[in-house]
Amino acid sequence: MLEDLKYASNKAVGMKQTLKAIQQGSVEQVFLARDIDDYISNKIKDQCQNHGVSIIMVDSMKELGEACSITVGAATAAILKDI
Repeated sequence: MLEDLKYASNKAVGMKQTLKAIQQGSVEQVFLARDIDDYISNKIKDQCQNHGVSIIMVDSMKELGEACSITVGAATAAILKDI
């Protein structure tokens, strides 16, 4: 599943971008790192539940960051719908 994120042409990376995309209804799939604080985790999970978006858990922020082709960890990311 992380391969899907890695090669996605349209994605959001980070809490703010992911939350904005969820609220706009433009998210196909959300990825959430297991090693983030509860505040971020709960905020993303609540929005996903409210908008009917499924979540894939990733072991670490480092792993998620690498899948997004960035050099730092990422708490959350999303594959966006093709428009």
